[in-house]
Amino acid sequence: MTQALSDIARDKGIRYFLISFTDLFGVQRSKLVPTQSIDMMAANGAGFAGFAAWLDMTPADPDVLAIPDPNSLFQLPWQPEAAWMPADLYDVDGQPIPQTPRLVLKRVLAQAKEQGYQVCTGVECEYFLLNADGSDISDGRDRQAKPCYDQQALMRRYDVIREICDGMSFLGWGPYQNDHEDANGQFEMNWTFDHALVTSDRQAFFKYMVKSIAERHGLRATFMPKPFPHLTGNGCHMHLSVWNADRSVNLFLDAEGDLGLSPLAYQFIGGVLHGGEALCAFSNPTVNSYRRINAAVTTSGATWSPNTLSYSGNNRTHTIRIPDPGRFELRLADGAANPYLLPAALIAAGLDGMAEKRNPGPRHDNNMYTEPLPPGTVKPLPKSLLEALGHLEQNTVLPERMGPDFTAAYLKLQHQAWREYTRQITAWELQTTLDC
Repeated sequence: MTQALSDIARDKGIRYFLISFTDLFGVQRSKLVPTQSIDMMAANGAGFAGFAAWLDMTPADPDVLAIPDPNSLFQLPWQPEAAWMPADLYDVDGQPIPQTPRLVLKRVLAQAKEQGYQVCTGVECEYFLLNADGSDISDGRDRQAKPCYDQQALMRRYDVIREICDGMSFLGWGPYQNDHEDANGQFEMNWTFDHALVTSDRQAFFKYMVKSIAERHGLRATFMPKPFPHLTGNGCHMHLSVWNADRSVNLFLDAEGDLGLSPLAYQFIGGVLHGGEALCAFSNPTVNSYRRINAAVTTSGATWSPNTLSYSGNNRTHTIRIPDPGRFELRLADGAANPYLLPAALIAAGLDGMAEKRNPGPRHDNNMYTEPLPPGTVKPLPKSLLEALGHLEQNTVLPERMGPDFTAAYLKLQHQAWREYTRQITAWELQTTLDC
């Protein structure tokens, strides 16, 4: 982009810019910059104390500088005098901070580009609309055992859904459907797939937009993986395809291939399944994530989340689903997944699969909820965040492709979070052992 941001601001009526970066735990950190200072900030960066965010830094470390990407500018549909821009982090000497999630994704995408590949992704972000204090779903009449696609419950939240969907249209994302999901109070909104970095920036902004618009309506939106034990959790299903350099040919598409996928696509899937346990450290990055996968049956009759590292055709009970020719869907990830680290880890595993020509093994078309495969047929998913972190520590592919410095920082902070969790005394513990 050659036009100065101040000129864009004048043309679009923008008075303030949010210069935003996403930290290792997926929290968005921003500074609000008035238009008269935006060109200077775009050139030199906005300063942040890294230790104040979830980055592996200390109070003694120098500031980090957030350099916004002018090619990814989102004017707030609900507040058009403000705009949001994702930023990359650099040190005071101009060197990139390797633990920056957006730069981790760029690193992996550069590896794909070197091999002549362009990776495209699409996401399905599920979320709950809660009451203002977050104690329950916002719609007291939304109590059906099977509420998925319920028209009445969907339209009772029409004002919120419409405003979010109109926002996506305003931004040019190509939204094409909205629905009430499988849990009471849960919704999903879909927009057109694109280059992986474009989708990640949009996903980061989508979470901010949904939460902000919900607050405008006196509600609270959450992407928490499993906020209610009896209801289906929030997934973040990711669809992926690999194209040639100018995106004129879908390299995953093969009309003669099984289910319309090419050998290259199956090698990619083989890489994902090979490193799947370590991938969980990014696709399911919180303690609560493991309440969603491997979960007990919910009120609706199914959790809609996987319990093994397996793939299938158009079958939603496996980790990987092949719904159409030319792409696959990863059903493993949840709403807490970092919008940049999830695709980075998925692509890193898939690039390894293509490089090593990994065989994904046979496709399984059974119902994994009611007809599980014999033990040892496929690998189980980790049962906890600690187990997933252990797999990441043993993995060599993801740290090499995503960056060893980043991986070390991520593991350090995640182990710190696990230790914090283990210090908590839960209500269940008190109920079951207080009188022992």
